[in-house]
Amino acid sequence: MIVAFSVAPAVVDNDSAEMSAAVAEAVRVVRASGLPNETNAMFTLIEGEWDEVFGVIKKATDAVRAVSPRTSLVIKADIREGVTGQLTQKVEAVNRRLGESS
Repeated sequence: MIVAFSVAPAVVDNDSAEMSAAVAEAVRVVRASGLPNETNAMFTLIEGEWDEVFGVIKKATDAVRAVSPRTSLVIKADIREGVTGQLTQKVEAVNRRLGESS
């Protein structure tokens, strides 16, 4: 499965430095998990089995909750049992159609 999620403090007194620090801690948790992952401007994507992916999301959320009593979490999942490597293969397939190298 691939899960796109976004976790951030809901209230940080409009301090973007504090927000980015909290989000960085969540991303640190994801990267330390060893699961395939990617972070962009809106979401962090992570690929693996249900329990391991949602375990990492919980730990990442807890990292943000440690600095914010109110936390926003958005999750979108592509659930395909037994299929792996989709984090990169989906993008490569689109790039091939566009005639680009991946």
